[in-house]
Amino acid sequence: MKASKGDRLVMHGRVVGKHDRVVEIVEVLGPEGTPPFRVRAEDGHETIMSPGPDTMVEHRKGND
Repeated sequence: MKASKGDRLVMHGRVVGKHDRVVEIVEVLGPEGTPPFRVRAEDGHETIMSPGPDTMVEHRKGND
């Protein structure tokens, strides 16, 4: 998985009734766009994460 600052990670809910979670990448900590990423949630909380197989990257336009 490769991503850039400004891209979004969409983590699909794994339980019925659990909604997808979306966070914005604020810093790429791995080499060449790979995890781990520092991310910010909609509520402003920041954390470092290495996404799992239920996560997809939404690339920011112009960031391809």
